[in-house]
Amino acid sequence: MPQLNTDSIKERTFDAIVIGSGISGGWSAKELTEKGLKTLLLERGRDVKHIKDYPTTNMLPYEFEHRNEVPLAIKEKSPIVSKCYAFREDAMHFFVKDDEHPYIQEKPFDWIRGYQVGGKSLLWARHTQRWSDFDFEGPARDGFAVDWPIRYKDIAPWYSYVEKFAGIAGNKDGLKELPDGEFLPAFQLNAVEDYFKEQVALKYKNRHLISARLAHLSQPQPVHLEQGRGQCQNRTLCQRGCPFGGYFSSNASTIPWAQKTGNLTLRPFSVVHSIIYDEKKGRATGVKVIDTNTKEEIEYFSRIIFVNASAINTNLILLNSKSSRFPNGLGNDSGVLGKYVAFHHYGGNVSGRYEGPLDKFTTDGRSPGSGYIPRFRNVYKQETDFLRGYAAGFSAGRGFYSDTSAIGETLKDNLLNRKLGSWHVGSHMMGETIPKEQSFIKLDADKKDDWGVPLLKISVDFDDNDAKMLNDYFEQVSEMFTAAGFKDVKTRKRPGAPGLDIHEMGGVRMGHDPGTSMLNKWHQLHACKNVFVTDGACMTSTSTQNPSLTYMAFSARAANFAVDEMKKGNM
Repeated sequence: MPQLNTDSIKERTFDAIVIGSGISGGWSAKELTEKGLKTLLLERGRDVKHIKDYPTTNMLPYEFEHRNEVPLAIKEKSPIVSKCYAFREDAMHFFVKDDEHPYIQEKPFDWIRGYQVGGKSLLWARHTQRWSDFDFEGPARDGFAVDWPIRYKDIAPWYSYVEKFAGIAGNKDGLKELPDGEFLPAFQLNAVEDYFKEQVALKYKNRHLISARLAHLSQPQPVHLEQGRGQCQNRTLCQRGCPFGGYFSSNASTIPWAQKTGNLTLRPFSVVHSIIYDEKKGRATGVKVIDTNTKEEIEYFSRIIFVNASAINTNLILLNSKSSRFPNGLGNDSGVLGKYVAFHHYGGNVSGRYEGPLDKFTTDGRSPGSGYIPRFRNVYKQETDFLRGYAAGFSAGRGFYSDTSAIGETLKDNLLNRKLGSWHVGSHMMGETIPKEQSFIKLDADKKDDWGVPLLKISVDFDDNDAKMLNDYFEQVSEMFTAAGFKDVKTRKRPGAPGLDIHEMGGVRMGHDPGTSMLNKWHQLHACKNVFVTDGACMTSTSTQNPSLTYMAFSARAANFAVDEMKKGNM
């Protein structure tokens, strides 16, 4: 039964409720509170306060009990999340424990989650690229998925808006396929990355290597100092939480900003069971929450609701929000809720060595940056036997080695005076997968979790298009490496299932037609206009760019629209 204690309904009523405190939820909360709305921000996990709750951020290697390795017993208890590259002793406290949060894999799917205030904004790779019209027009061009109801011109000013606040380092590269933004100074490429950039420009007309665009404060501006953030120190320990606020996270930026307004109520330990729909009023009126620790059921009420629980959990919440009006999930008149899920395909790597001469070299120092190769396949026309395309990362580095062949004083001297090894180079693929009806999320009819929420069934897989794209990536990047003079060029297919790529999207897609989509151009449910979805679930297609910057821009745009509509009396 709902809670009926001394808390009055009035005390549980807000202007807005935001579900989820990650990148998109933090932005939704910031915008709504800044515009004067009393806002409840719900997070199913624990509270994590900036700096205070980063326990490993300044630890030295010898201070870790296992020297930053994860013990086998922990890996065996969390076999899925332990596959993630950031799941190490210094950051594993920011990941869920698999055995505490089960789900059903109809097909293998590695679901990586971070349940705490700030969500995965504490763990993301911080790469930030704008979409272009090549991306927004993709489905209309090839007929897979439905047409986006927006174009680049609709979102461009909101990209600028969030970039200035978040702080994005990058160069003005002048590429149509990767629009420029509002940038802080870029992080410099190292010697071999710079060399490869020159070789790509020399040998390829429509391919480019650029300095990766990153949500790091290379040169803080007044707005960043006002947030209490400082310059990136190039520590490359970002997954621990940055005590300087050098990279963008909800914890360091949007949530404290929202709290300063006096309009934010943050409630951690709050599992959202479902959204409450009032059939007489014809709108959503609130959410049903299960306290994570006590299992107590509580209802909160508001005029508008932003669902930012991360893509898969947002689908879960809407699927579980059933009523006589919506027996198959809130707003699901079209029957597409939970379907057409897609992701980014990080399926392969190319590696090599560089031994050639350089007129400059880097021997020490760190940078959060690296190189980025924007999509160059099927941009202006269909030119391959697969749809869409891929971007690629590129990085180069060199390590030290010691000659251990000697003995005595010579060996001691060799160990104390290490030598620089040869340069190693590497690339990873980030491919666009095609949203398909058979890629879906649904609720199990019988099994529930510890909070009474039905378990999710996930059925998502690679397809023939992904295989063809991966082969093309191997061929093209290997050719580029060889043309640049790199040696021992090798390809490697990454083992594992979808999900480990982390960029899951779709299930509550945008579109023009309520018969084939869930959301309109303002991220409102077609059939329930006071519910907005601006996280990865809203995506109609995936593009090749890292998606977080687009979620930020979507959230800011939708929140400002919602406030304007409320002022007009339309909510």
